[in-house]
Amino acid sequence: MSENETTGAAPLGALSFTVSGRIARPRAEVYEAVADPAQLSRYFTTAGARGRLEAGAEVSWDFADFPGRFPVTVVEAVAPERIVIEWEAAAGSTEAGTTRTTFTFAPIDDDTRTLVTITEESWTPTADGAKSAFGNCEGWTGMLAAMKAWIEHGINLREGFYA
Repeated sequence: MSENETTGAAPLGALSFTVSGRIARPRAEVYEAVADPAQLSRYFTTAGARGRLEAGAEVSWDFADFPGRFPVTVVEAVAPERIVIEWEAAAGSTEAGTTRTTFTFAPIDDDTRTLVTITEESWTPTADGAKSAFGNCEGWTGMLAAMKAWIEHGINLREGFYA
């Protein structure tokens, strides 16, 4: 008997993760820091972002420390609440070959701060899927820290961090 059969647990279908952080700025300002390619390029896409994150848009992100342009499809953008993107995945993604990443922006403390939550899904429950999911989880956690440092203090944490 498998462990799932003995415990009654459902088999694992797909891997996903969620990371969150609080930024001491109003929700609309934090949303813009993600949606606006000029701002995103200052703390995350260090070799540039092309195109605003608007529903239906095809944009691209480039990272100085991970060369190569990454095409990004904007599935949904509802300012200042939510952005949903899909992009090509490394080994271990589901059959579509993409992952879906959802950013939510929740006002806290009378909108003086924002809770940013990033969820990525569509990884297969395999060794390759787990390795890729863990790597992206690290990347999105770093993005949240870099966004906080940039928005609150004007500091670019990515500069020299990866290379």
